[in-house]
Amino acid sequence: MTSEASAVADDSSGSAEAPALDLREDGYPHSAIDHRQAKFQIGQIVRHRLFDFRGVIFDVDPVFANSDEWYEAIPEDMRPSKDQPYYHLFAENDKTHYVAYVSEGNLLPDETDAPVSHPDIPDFFEMTPSGGYLLKSGHAH
Repeated sequence: MTSEASAVADDSSGSAEAPALDLREDGYPHSAIDHRQAKFQIGQIVRHRLFDFRGVIFDVDPVFANSDEWYEAIPEDMRPSKDQPYYHLFAENDKTHYVAYVSEGNLLPDETDAPVSHPDIPDFFEMTPSGGYLLKSGHAH
């Protein structure tokens, strides 16, 4: 049993106050197993909740995995937590196509049923009969 767990277990009598635990942002002790899962899937079409673009997810990082320079270029009052999944998108807006790196908290499912026209999509995905995107074999991690 870890010292954190034994401190809590030893307090079962109620006679002594348990010491405060040092917790992660998600409320779990630093020694806890991370049960975080991505909300969105590879091949799913999503849109940004603040900015006018949408895209197809082609990769997922369980936590922020870009450069500090990239992160600090985001205005401080808009900076999302690093401790959440981040998604790589083949993105588009009404002017251009590009690759975007977006935190989970800034994404919403796209409900338009319209395909995404990014030119790299056919190299990585096949269109499904339902209008979704299925990763081609050979591109899976």
